[in-house]
Amino acid sequence: MPDFFDIAKKTMMTGIGFALKTKDEVEDWAKEFVTKGELSENEGEKFTNELMKRYEEARESLEQRMEKTVREILKKLDVPTSEDMAALKAEIAALKAKLERKTGHKASD
Repeated sequence: MPDFFDIAKKTMMTGIGFALKTKDEVEDWAKEFVTKGELSENEGEKFTNELMKRYEEARESLEQRMEKTVREILKKLDVPTSEDMAALKAEIAALKAKLERKTGHKASD
């Protein structure tokens, strides 16, 4: 069975790759307008800045949606989170300490 985390990671990296390609294409597109004289240097800079702003907003929104979706999938699959694991480790440490106090012997790892 494929590792779910590996699949999720590859999926997110693919999405990020598409987003980065789009960013590069947008920058090239704006430069092309300036080169062809369809936009002045100043207009080209404003155009590029506006596109980059919208790109960043879209990227952040996509990232948030992807994180939410992954969290929901992990919850449905009942996969423990790092917080769950930390709580279990703390509980085990507390139980070991309690056992050591009662028996006088160090609990093994």
